[in-house]
Amino acid sequence: MSLTVAIQMDPLDSINIAGDSSFALMLAGQKRGHRLFHYTAEDLNYADGHVWTHAHPVTVQREVGNHFSFSEGLKLDLGEQVDVVLMRQDPPFDLGYITATHLLERIAHRTLVVNDPVSVRNAPEKVFVLDYARFMPPTLVTRSLDEARAFLAKHGEIVIKPLHGNGGKAIFKVGSDGANLSALIEVFNTAWREPHMVQAFLPDVAKGDKRIVLVDGEIAGAINRLPGAGEIRSNLAVGGSAVKTELTAEEREICAVLRPELKKRGLLFVGIDVIGGKWLTEINVTSPTGIVAIETFDGTDVAGMIWDAIERKVLAAG
Repeated sequence: MSLTVAIQMDPLDSINIAGDSSFALMLAGQKRGHRLFHYTAEDLNYADGHVWTHAHPVTVQREVGNHFSFSEGLKLDLGEQVDVVLMRQDPPFDLGYITATHLLERIAHRTLVVNDPVSVRNAPEKVFVLDYARFMPPTLVTRSLDEARAFLAKHGEIVIKPLHGNGGKAIFKVGSDGANLSALIEVFNTAWREPHMVQAFLPDVAKGDKRIVLVDGEIAGAINRLPGAGEIRSNLAVGGSAVKTELTAEEREICAVLRPELKKRGLLFVGIDVIGGKWLTEINVTSPTGIVAIETFDGTDVAGMIWDAIERKVLAAG
């Protein structure tokens, strides 16, 4: 089966091909004979019931500094000329991101969009996870300094992070003395209009933050991300390192509970984050990562599993 695939992502010259999941998907899709087009979310247009973009046919190769080649750009109707849209631009999950989901929603009945744009819009990482609070560490969502102080008094040490942040950015630990808590809330309230996430600090983060990838609801693999020296953040984007891992019984239970809802929502490629073998902290649906590291440690072809699932869905839709 040869598919026409439009990939909505960041500019290709800005990615790190060594670990970029979108690039790995492009390589795997190209190997299967799929025809790939690249465009950015800013290139989307709508008129008369059609959603189109200015896109470039693209070929990719794993060669640093020469990892992609564009052919002449063209106008591409995403509802009429494309089989699959991969929505892979990085957050922030802002109005630009949300608007892109609204536009892609208008062609999702004709073209498979991965992940489903309605579900992406309705399931941001740190909000969707609240549906599974029984697996989460103690959590507060607030803009209130008084509420944050009360939460700190109850839990001793806390972590504060933006509700729609990504890549480990702007995550702060506050000790039991509350030093800088008021300043942090002030800065957060100035920077973001939405509430912020406050959680009890989990000392087990020193042992790693596990990224588990699920494909169409099924476990595809996992890596454990260890924080760098002097860090509480284990994200690879901020200096964390990946190591081979196995799943605990509690982690498998979390995945089993999530599976039906992920399938129902059309969330085909998802990455969840778990600390201490049991604490669910995020459900990543906007632009999940981790498949390259999983393949490195386990030899699992996660990109191939994702394409298998996409091809099944396209075939089933006729």
